[in-house]
Amino acid sequence: MKFSFSSEQEEFRSNLRRFLGERSPTKEVRRLMATETGFEPAAWRKLNGELGLTAVRIPEAYGGQGFGFGELCIVLEEMGRSLLCAPFFSTAVLATGAILNAGTEAEKQALLPGIAAGDTIATLAWVENPAHWDAAATTLTAKPSGSGYVLDGFKSYVLDGHTADLIVVLARAPGSSGDKGLSLFTVKGDAKGLSRRLLKTMDETRKLARLDFKGVEATLLGEAGAAAVPFARTMVEAAVCLANEMAGVSDRLREDSLEYAKMRMQFGRAIASFQSMKHKHADMLVDVELAKSAAYYAAAALDEGDDDIVAVASLAKAAASDAAVQTAVHAIQIHGGIGFTWDNDTHLWFKRAKSSEVLLGDAHHHREQMMQHWAA
Repeated sequence: MKFSFSSEQEEFRSNLRRFLGERSPTKEVRRLMATETGFEPAAWRKLNGELGLTAVRIPEAYGGQGFGFGELCIVLEEMGRSLLCAPFFSTAVLATGAILNAGTEAEKQALLPGIAAGDTIATLAWVENPAHWDAAATTLTAKPSGSGYVLDGFKSYVLDGHTADLIVVLARAPGSSGDKGLSLFTVKGDAKGLSRRLLKTMDETRKLARLDFKGVEATLLGEAGAAAVPFARTMVEAAVCLANEMAGVSDRLREDSLEYAKMRMQFGRAIASFQSMKHKHADMLVDVELAKSAAYYAAAALDEGDDDIVAVASLAKAAASDAAVQTAVHAIQIHGGIGFTWDNDTHLWFKRAKSSEVLLGDAHHHREQMMQHWAA
């Protein structure tokens, strides 16, 4: 499969980069990461009002723009470059993906228009143990109650879970294990019995929360006991989207490091002219371009319905994780002593690279996924 961006996609990227560059300078990133919500509601509404970004992948039948993963991943790459502080990944990737993959026609009609319009902030809650990102580790239970269900248990590391209006929750029937008995449910953010606590994290540009469920009323999403397959599909899509976001992080770090090296003078010459520095920049360029290629290919493979998408997605996530962290390390080294200070912006992207490295599983996890897929 050959891949290249169309002229329309390149124009979309250019306009989006300019838009995000104006609305997400590092001064604004620093201000928002210090707040409890982690984003500005007015700016979020403007972001969706002017560009309709949460609607990019949602089909037109549900109020969206009807584009594919190619366009969605352009959005995520540019958000990674600008380090936009907003509940976009949780809403437009995780929650939207779960609803599209698991929901019935009526449920999609009811839930997706609000997300497409930017009126509903949503997220997906599935992690309980950070060592396990798969569905089989789920312990939160769902018991039938009247016409609905009640949830008991907890979820942790929920992206934007403390501010979401709508939470899609993965739970299991009591007594079930593995992939059996898993279902998805929707819960309102202000539901009775639900407590939400913001977690202290290294990367404050992406907020995480712990959610405790004590007899929380929930509505079934899709078919009872059949969530394993649509959830797995959602995780594959999310891995591809995160790989593209990380490619944006890597590229921004590389570009900023190069500009600094051209400006920083030592022994009467720019440090960019030193042979060892040229080698480092060449290594960074190769790593970033390989990560981009893998991420772009994976996005195209999702749109094309590639049979090997599970392995391709893991390849993209593993490559992007390695590139982002290594590029961040190089960037700090190139900046020298100032690169370790709070006043220098490099640490903002370094922390995003490290948090994204483990989100949805690290490179080792995804290489194992690749081997299992191709060995089957």
